Order: sequence, then structure tokens, then C-alpha cells
Amino acid sequence: MSVYVIAEAGVNHNGSLSTAIDMVDVAAAGGADAVKFQTFKAKAMIQEAAPKAEYQVAATGSTQSQREMIESLELSADAHVAIAQHCASRNIRFLSTPFDHESLELLTNALGMSTIKIPSGEVTNLPFVLDIGRRAKDVILSTGMCTMKEIELALKVLAFSFDSSTVGRLPSRAELASPLSDVERSLLVGRVTVLQCTTEYPAPIGEANLRAMIAIRDAFGLAVGYSDHTLGSTAAITAVALGATMIEKHFTMDKKQLGPDHRASLEPDELKSYVQAIRDVTSSMGDGVKAPSSSEKKNIDIARKSIVAARRIAKGEKFTTENLTFKRPGTGRQPIEFFELLDTEAARAYEEDEQI
Repeated sequence: MSVYVIAEAGVNHNGSLSTAIDMVDVAAAGGADAVKFQTFKAKAMIQEAAPKAEYQVAATGSTQSQREMIESLELSADAHVAIAQHCASRNIRFLSTPFDHESLELLTNALGMSTIKIPSGEVTNLPFVLDIGRRAKDVILSTGMCTMKEIELALKVLAFSFDSSTVGRLPSRAELASPLSDVERSLLVGRVTVLQCTTEYPAPIGEANLRAMIAIRDAFGLAVGYSDHTLGSTAAITAVALGATMIEKHFTMDKKQLGPDHRASLEPDELKSYVQAIRDVTSSMGDGVKAPSSSEKKNIDIARKSIVAARRIAKGEKFTTENLTFKRPGTGRQPIEFFELLDTEAARAYEEDEQI
């Protein structure tokens, strides 16, 4: 099983193109499959009076408003082009999450991005979900703060957007009221990956709720993954063992920088170790077929036992539980033959410790 690892640069570039370019290099060197940024126009996504989240206040203070803080983290369209080009030169996939329609157009039209991630905060913004579904080939749906019903509604809208017969019209409330159907599910399979997520920075390990990832997979029959906001790699490793096909994790050049997400992010060396841990877990899962591995075959004869004489056995003497025993190596008659040998006569004499 291959696990797709997304190194989430997010806004940890602090609005600097040069830092964003450096973060692409770190993600590539760390072994990630993709590096993901965030694309937005602060005025299009946040009201002027919108408050900051507690974690944002803790990380950046209360002097700026949420919109002012986010505005300082915007990257221009030209910066996006430069980042995408640098990703191509480093052979790592460029991804970015849009938070408004203009940003979505930039990613899908100007940059030709075919995979779009719907962030947790936009799951209930169903008109935006519809627009994403009609522009994207593949969708990653993050589910922080969501109920199963909210996830199902977003999936129904995506299925509606994928259906060629719905072009040019909007879904009705009645169409969205019913449970996800088998037909709708068939439109989603292979195109949508749903990520379990806890929207807090950092997220308490006790609130990772990785069993919810399994519940989502079982309920909707879709590929699942984990957007990891916890500290360390325990949750991600567990998610992979439980069947996650995608892992996303924030990283930064320096956790001490001022910004909303740095404290809950990995530094470059930590990112490399994190990705390697995921690769090791993936490799350790194997193919599920129980058989001797190539590395252990050479040890079979050394570790197993053969039937040997427990004492000297004369020709014609019957084999018994007293004159037979089992010792390494396993190059002689196998212990399973012991039951057939009992009470039969020795065809020749055997010295003590000799294989039968």
C-alpha cells in the first residue's frame, strides 16, 4: 500500500516568496510526494470584524484582526506561478488549497491544477464545494469540525457536480435530503479522498479520533486519510496502520517564527524523519500473505529441528518416545514424521545424537 504524503507549507512562508521557494526544497528533500500551500484573498474570505481563533491569538497576539493577519500572508498570482515552476524543477507536486472563488480560478485556470483540497472550514460552504467539484478532476475533503451528516452533504454536492447530466443547474434541497446513494457513491470513488482532521493547532493527541477515519471509510466506501495537526508522529503512524492512503502534515522553517501555524508544525529535520517513519510503517505492512520472507528462508534449517536418536538405537529396535528426540538443524526427517516412526523397527543402528 502506497501512502501519499503531503507536506503542508500552508501560510508558514509568512508572505515571503523566497521562503516559500525554500519550503519547496525542504519538502522535496524530506521525501514528501507533494507540497501544499494556501491560496486566498483575505477580503473575499473574512469579514473585517471577524475574531481570531484562540490558537491564532496565542501565536500572533491580538493587535491585528484575523483579516489583517491573513492579508499579510497572501501570495500573489505571480508568486504562485514561480512556486509551481520550482516544484516542477524539484520533481515534487505543487498543491494549494483555495478559500474563495477567485483563488479557485487562479489554481484551476491559470495554473491548471486538477486536484483541489477542500479545507475543513469550507465543507459546509456547499456553493463553493459545488464550484470546486465542477472544476477539479480529483478532490481531497478535509473534515475537521464536521459531523457525518455534514460530510455526507458535501459528498452529495460533489457527486452532483461530477454528474454530467447536472451541468448548468444547481441542486435542490430535496436532492440533498436523501442519504448518499450507490449511484452517487460510484461517481465519487477514485476521485475523492476524505481526511479525518481535528481543527486545532496543535490538536490534542487524545482528540485525534482515528477510528472516525475508519467510520468514514465504511460509511461512504471512499479512500481515507489523515490531516495531522498533533505533535509528533504517533497519530500519523497509527493512521497508516489503520488504512490511511494519504497523510498531510504542516511544516515550517522555524517553529519560533511569528505566525498562526508555526507552533504546530515540523521543522525540516523533523519532517524528514516523519516522512521516513510513514514509509517504514507502509513497508512493514507487507502484502498480507503469510509465508517465509526472502530474508528468513536461509534461517529455516538452522532454527528448526530434525528427529535424532536420544541414545544408541540397535538395528531392528523399535522407535519409541524414549529413544527419539528433536534437535537442530532441521536438515533431516521433520518432526511431523515422528508419529509414523513410533513402533516401527530401525532399518539400521544409530548412534546417540545421529539424525534418523
